Amino acid sequence: MNWKSEISAAANRINGYVQVTPVMESRALGLGYPVEMKLEHLQHTGSFKARGAFNTLLSSDVPDAGVVAASGGNHGAAAAYAARSLGYPAKIFVPEIAGPSKIALIEQTGADLSVVPGEYANALMGAQEHEEATGAMQIHAYDAPATVAGQGTCFAEWEAQGLQADTVLIAVGGGGLIAGALGWFQGARKIVAVEPETSCALNAALQAGEPVDVTVSGIAANALGARRIGSICFGLAQGMTSVLVSDEAIAEAQQLLWQAHRILVEPAGATALAALLSGAYQPEPGERVAVLICGGNISPNPLGA
Repeated sequence: MNWKSEISAAANRINGYVQVTPVMESRALGLGYPVEMKLEHLQHTGSFKARGAFNTLLSSDVPDAGVVAASGGNHGAAAAYAARSLGYPAKIFVPEIAGPSKIALIEQTGADLSVVPGEYANALMGAQEHEEATGAMQIHAYDAPATVAGQGTCFAEWEAQGLQADTVLIAVGGGGLIAGALGWFQGARKIVAVEPETSCALNAALQAGEPVDVTVSGIAANALGARRIGSICFGLAQGMTSVLVSDEAIAEAQQLLWQAHRILVEPAGATALAALLSGAYQPEPGERVAVLICGGNISPNPLGA
């Protein structure tokens, strides 16, 4: 697949439906070098996921039964928001670990929501059963070409905004976002995959030479908690740099973003930065680095219910 052209087409398709999110350079993170950041937590529904959801719906014939999606929370909110914006009914399945903040966000869209016991894989099972029973169209969270192309628009947009970095660090769950980055940059910039030690489907797959099931836990599990990496991501990720970070490092990155810039993000949104702060990824002298801040749906709601 020509990912560059697919992502360019997706960018034209979703123009006007998604936010152009801001970028900034920080010299206040105590690293001794500047870090470029793209603030994708300011996207509709608080994460990059709206890009893939809108691209999927705008490039598909949606059936009368509407759409269905399984999600740890962010994708479900984005799919529900996109469906409502375009006039389609939506059924969303999320696991209990999605947490009250993300569940409330989905409820605000008016979507039909089912909260199921367990983790993302359990929600996906429910969504697949609903798809088979009703004929609704599945919007996959990460392992579908339209989703990946939509997420790739984030990086096309970032380059148009003047991205200078040699290396871009990206948090990974199921792999749709980083697959979009790999599809867009195609080796022109180094991409570093960052995962929690306790939710590391891509790292495990690269070690095993194939996608494998992993156990999922930790503070970022409701966003980065895919049990198995997507096949599209795995196909694009061969030979790439993959690093792991602890929950403690993620929490410290959250705190630093707030202290330095009053940027309030969920654990997944701080995971890529945690790789720099903890030394899990150490840039070479003169290497210019950038971090994608991917999600801001912090739980519990810091401003109250």
